[in-house]
Amino acid sequence: MARLPLIDNIRIAVDAIKTQKLRAILTALIIGIGIMAMVGLLTTTAAIENMLTSDFSRLGANTFTIQNRGLRIQIGRSGTQPKRHAAISWDQANDFKSAFQYENALSSLSYVASGTAEIRFGSNKTDPNIQVWAGDDNYLTTSGYIIDQGRGFTEEDILNTRPVVILGQEVYTTLFKDERGNLEDPLDTIITISGERYKVIGVLEEKGSSSIFAGDRTVFIPITKARASIGSPSNGYSISVMASSAELLDATIGEATATMRGIRKLKPVEEDNFSITRSDAISTMLLQNKAVIYIAAILISMITLAVAAINLMNIMLVSVTQRKREIGTRRAMGANRRNIILQFLMEAVVVSQLGGLLGVVLGILMGNAIGSVLDSPFTIPWGWILFALLLTFVTGVISGLYPAMKASKLDPIEALRHE
Repeated sequence: MARLPLIDNIRIAVDAIKTQKLRAILTALIIGIGIMAMVGLLTTTAAIENMLTSDFSRLGANTFTIQNRGLRIQIGRSGTQPKRHAAISWDQANDFKSAFQYENALSSLSYVASGTAEIRFGSNKTDPNIQVWAGDDNYLTTSGYIIDQGRGFTEEDILNTRPVVILGQEVYTTLFKDERGNLEDPLDTIITISGERYKVIGVLEEKGSSSIFAGDRTVFIPITKARASIGSPSNGYSISVMASSAELLDATIGEATATMRGIRKLKPVEEDNFSITRSDAISTMLLQNKAVIYIAAILISMITLAVAAINLMNIMLVSVTQRKREIGTRRAMGANRRNIILQFLMEAVVVSQLGGLLGVVLGILMGNAIGSVLDSPFTIPWGWILFALLLTFVTGVISGLYPAMKASKLDPIEALRHE
């Protein structure tokens, strides 16, 4: 009995595990919890990454925004508060739009006119938490919105301060769903926004709940109408610019910076008193910090696997003590030390891999359950799954090596005498 095939070693390992079901199951569960935490976190991260990539791809890689303040996002304890400068006035914003003509770049003006509006149509109404965005005729294009029904704003709508409105999908379905659940045609109907009448001229395509741009729970009105009926923004106006191509983005940002510095009457030695934010700045910031999530996931799994490894080694040592007679019998029939080592190593690896497979399945389900809330497609991080299974394999080998060596060194005669 010089050598046993791999299949025979696995069969013997499974039979041995069956005699210690409770201990083996508990150990596999501990391993599974550690792997579930790691795979679940990494699957969730992949789902968030997919969501961010999808959202910002709608804007393209050639847009940026000019405001009086930077991004108000801080990840972890590091980072500094963004600077706040004097608000960009209506005249300054219009002067920029008139002066900036670099390489066919498109610019637009906008601001949040209200964040607590109630929209009514007949007996239907929304909750009083709808955002009202004020924009010009270029705003939808520079912000990546797509018209699903009707049309966008025209230059005449802006110049004539027309009371027209474009609805996000959620606002549309809330207001125009009849008693049978069918959606009515919204175009050219009259709705009220905080008591003021507007004619519906368009509906936006759905963005979904994963979007960080609140297009579905938003309505859009001409910026001149918003200034006349709601008032000017306290934080000033935002200027969105779309470069003619991604390759010209940096050059366009440089030209826009120079134009805005001239409008704000800054001297050459003075710092910019405005902020320029690229459209992919948020996603870049968040995705750069995903390494922190990876490290946290691996640390959690390593700590759990260390506890599981100790438990598994204890099980294997008990198994060696209880199975001395079996070991002696195998040695007497011709099994060498290598066969004994492989048998006990295989038992440890089988338990650890069962726990690993359980953790992978639960982790994928947990991560995608969170991803479904973000409307992210089903995601399987294959690379991390292979890494997780490799971790559990190494855990099994480390846990089983000492007990296997101890079993292989037993004297066959003494082992056969064991009761």
